[in-house]
Amino acid sequence: MSDLTTAREAIALVTGGDFTELPTDEGPLKNDGPIGWPGYSESHARASARTGETESVVCGTGVVGGVPVVLISFEFQFLGGSLGERTGARAAAAHAVARARRLPVVVLPATGGSRMHEGMRALLQLQRLAGESALTRAAGLPQIAVLRDPTTGGGWATLGAGSDVALALPGAQVGFAGSRVRPPDADPAAYTAEAQLAHGHVDAVVPPAELRETLGRWLSLLTRPAEGPVAPPRGLGAPGTPPAASGREAVTRARHPERPRAAAYLDALFTVREEISGDRCGGVDPGMRCGFGRLPDGRTVAYAAQCGTATLPAGFRTAARLVRLADRLAVPVLTLIDTPGAANDPAAEHAGAGPSIADLFAAVASARVPLTSLLIGEGGSGGALALAAPGNLWATSDSYFSVIAPEAAASILKRAPEESGTTADQLRLRPQDLLDLGVVRGVV
Repeated sequence: MSDLTTAREAIALVTGGDFTELPTDEGPLKNDGPIGWPGYSESHARASARTGETESVVCGTGVVGGVPVVLISFEFQFLGGSLGERTGARAAAAHAVARARRLPVVVLPATGGSRMHEGMRALLQLQRLAGESALTRAAGLPQIAVLRDPTTGGGWATLGAGSDVALALPGAQVGFAGSRVRPPDADPAAYTAEAQLAHGHVDAVVPPAELRETLGRWLSLLTRPAEGPVAPPRGLGAPGTPPAASGREAVTRARHPERPRAAAYLDALFTVREEISGDRCGGVDPGMRCGFGRLPDGRTVAYAAQCGTATLPAGFRTAARLVRLADRLAVPVLTLIDTPGAANDPAAEHAGAGPSIADLFAAVASARVPLTSLLIGEGGSGGALALAAPGNLWATSDSYFSVIAPEAAASILKRAPEESGTTADQLRLRPQDLLDLGVVRGVV
């Protein structure tokens, strides 16, 4: 990662050199800083002489992948990339420029946390940065972080983890606790970018050679929203298939292993896409794919797609995160529904199955952007309904939607297992039944 050692090398890598630094009017640090730390002015001056920088952060405007942005890049060789009052002031000014010019913010952190030489005055910068980030978020502007080595302490807990999308470099140290303050028996592997990805705190680990292209795709996707509700994608099942003759047949079709799944629909609909990963609470559900895709007309749609498995609490939380992010950025949302239901084993209950479903219901209900939903397979109870757009749900011919799976319904009603077919008919779960009941708008 030698090409990302310094703040300016990181900027050059992602911009190709198209960068204009924001002006500053700071003079030399005097009187050993705000709390009079002995020798701080001298340490600050030595750091400046060694790095050629006047603070631990470089801020400016540039272009990444054809998209104008504001960049905030940390210089780790300047007192460990630590956050002091001047660091906070520069980052705050950069956010103000982003809001004034309606530009996305790209943060390139490499920091050990708050600067001890400034005591609580340094720690308060975390509140300042969180406040600036919140204002930028409220303005509907995206924020993307590229986590360099190391990204720890308050820098990770504000500008890093607080970004809408978090990308990380391979092998980067990422964690709240830096290497000098961890418990003596701590596993170093837990503090890596790869570990943060596995536990849902980072969206992707990107090699330096791919960073500019990946970051450019993300920026183009997040800044070019489609207009109006998305039309439901066409069904990918066999053309001319007659409607299911019975509830049992509808269930059998939806459960057929060769039925088109979410991946096929996403491939057919989008020319380019990037995915977020994880719920930011320690969980990842590979059966819930969420991200942003480019339509053939060049505009962006957000998507949350179930992949036919029982949805985990992490999946519901990731989908809620996606819907809220799309709502802030005014990007319409498409959801693809395909699950036998929410996971309900002890692990799912411990992870908050009920609260996570409730959170997704709330995110969908409160979204201001248009949502479109397509039922592409199994619609299993509330675990499927949580992802459904109220009033704009469509179905394919090889799908069903039911208050509960027919087998479970038969069991609850104390019926023999062989009566599940009759129960399926009584539940009126076929696509044509759903249309007659006013549950879906049409069968595609």
